[in-house]
Amino acid sequence: QVQLVESGGGLVQAGGSLRLSCAASWRTSSSYAMGWFRQAPGKEREFVAAINWTGGRTYYADSVKGRFTISRDNAKNTIYLQMNDLKPEDTAVYYCAAAVSIVPTSDPDDMDYWGKGTLVTVSS
Repeated sequence: QVQLVESGGGLVQAGGSLRLSCAASWRTSSSYAMGWFRQAPGKEREFVAAINWTGGRTYYADSVKGRFTISRDNAKNTIYLQMNDLKPEDTAVYYCAAAVSIVPTSDPDDMDYWGKGTLVTVSS
């Protein structure tokens, strides 16, 4: 069983920064690709960023490219999402997700485990 717990959300003004963390508990015999997704009110869940097991490959949605950075520290079982230059349209619940795979994916249907999410609100 894999458990994911997000933290770091909050209220920030446009142009500000936040760093989200995802603390994971999982079987060390498996490899997990990780992703961040978000869901704004009235909208479908969308891909934000993904990272492979070793951390050497990262992928981003076009809407966040150049502003957000995904990283991981496998020694601490933690995944991060550094968010800079935040915009009001970034307001959403952000979810951490894990796939039993070495290859990251942007498709939420391919993720095997999900956290409960953390709310990010960006004011204008």
